[in-house]
Amino acid sequence: MSILAGYVVPHPPIIVDEVGQEKRLEAQQTIDAYHQVAQDIAKLKPDTIIISTPHSTLYRDYFHVSPGLNATGNLSQFGAGDVSFDVDYNSDLIKAISDQAHHNNLEIGTLGSRQSQLDHGSMVPLYFINQYYKDYNIVRISPSGFDLLKHYEIGKFIQALIPSSQNVVWVASGDLSHKLKETGPYGFAKEGPQLDQAITKALKSGQFERLFDISPTLRDKGGECGLSSFVMMSGFLDGYQLKHDFLSYEGPFGVGYAVAMYHTKQKDSSIQYDERYEKKNRSEMNTKKETEDPYINLARQSLEYFTKHHKQLPRPDNLPKAMINTKSSVFVTLFKHSQLRGCVGKTRPTLECVADEIIDSAISAGHHDYRFPKIKEKELPYLEYKVDVLYPPEPITSIEDLDVEQYGLIVRQGHKSGLLLPNLEGIDTVEEQVRIAKQKAGIKDNQKVDLERFKVIRHEVKDK
Repeated sequence: MSILAGYVVPHPPIIVDEVGQEKRLEAQQTIDAYHQVAQDIAKLKPDTIIISTPHSTLYRDYFHVSPGLNATGNLSQFGAGDVSFDVDYNSDLIKAISDQAHHNNLEIGTLGSRQSQLDHGSMVPLYFINQYYKDYNIVRISPSGFDLLKHYEIGKFIQALIPSSQNVVWVASGDLSHKLKETGPYGFAKEGPQLDQAITKALKSGQFERLFDISPTLRDKGGECGLSSFVMMSGFLDGYQLKHDFLSYEGPFGVGYAVAMYHTKQKDSSIQYDERYEKKNRSEMNTKKETEDPYINLARQSLEYFTKHHKQLPRPDNLPKAMINTKSSVFVTLFKHSQLRGCVGKTRPTLECVADEIIDSAISAGHHDYRFPKIKEKELPYLEYKVDVLYPPEPITSIEDLDVEQYGLIVRQGHKSGLLLPNLEGIDTVEEQVRIAKQKAGIKDNQKVDLERFKVIRHEVKDK
């Protein structure tokens, strides 16, 4: 058997003896569990350890695999320069990943940074492993800004490249919430414990599809760093029956630390966590489509028609009169698996009617939002749509005239402008609204801007 196991581990330098000293004992459960993991790896004697770490080179639209033959590092940044590491990379596997990714048009490989220094997300696990086992090489992979299903796909892709002659384990390095205590690194947020509960519930049960249900907003407000790493590992274990052991969870310093291990048993093609999630998601989406109003339905028709036929949908007959007789600007927002997938619109109407604006903005949201790759046909069944019909904007002189739930915002400075729709998940204050609108416009926080507010009529299918 070549795929032996996967491990979830945290990476706080404070649990290293030479860094944390007496303070480290406050995380004794984590330290004890780490030793169990290291001893388990030594018992399995893998040829290669794949480490996914969020503290190596990160790209929004690319999974970076550390290049070269070897890497070094030390913990001098944390006051323990004598704790050093010198590891060899599995260059054959790295080359296979890059070559096959290029052949299959996958966004993973060694392009970009040539940084050869190990990060602490790699060194903390290796610190414990090296106490029991050193006869291995590594592959170091960074997560990306893609959604969680893409991370799972990358894990599956790498699994398929492992030669039967090699024994491999995956170490998924990552902390949970950083917002568990006021004394923690980022203070306290109620979403911190909620996030950790959701992640640990999935890890304890071994039902990795539950990880996909964790919303981007909860991840952001809870301040996590490890979820993408964990999902990559779960993709690597796809198709195997697993023996799972959840060893510990604690958060003594305001950051959540989970340790778990998953040993592969026999192959089982029915165990595909992404397919389980996709099947559930398709069923939910089909139910939602039955309750779409004409505005949302037109946006869906427009994007699906353009994606499949590469031309604009003719305006359908029998649309409600309000969509034909009204002239207003429109924004169309796309979501995939609860994550933003595109949003485009105008502050002023330019076409004959609302229906034409929807047709145009839906195409732009799917194919011309520079922040995202173009929508592919295989994504269409999983998209959710939101259509905002804008009232004409009105100038205001103070943020006291704003309300994040009731009003959208436009900021202007010279030729620069930024727009933010009202009642967006994760934006709770007018200060946040102004800051993000400035950021979208490329305007600095301390620069003065002209403000405009507007109301919208929002069309969306809400969860029951």
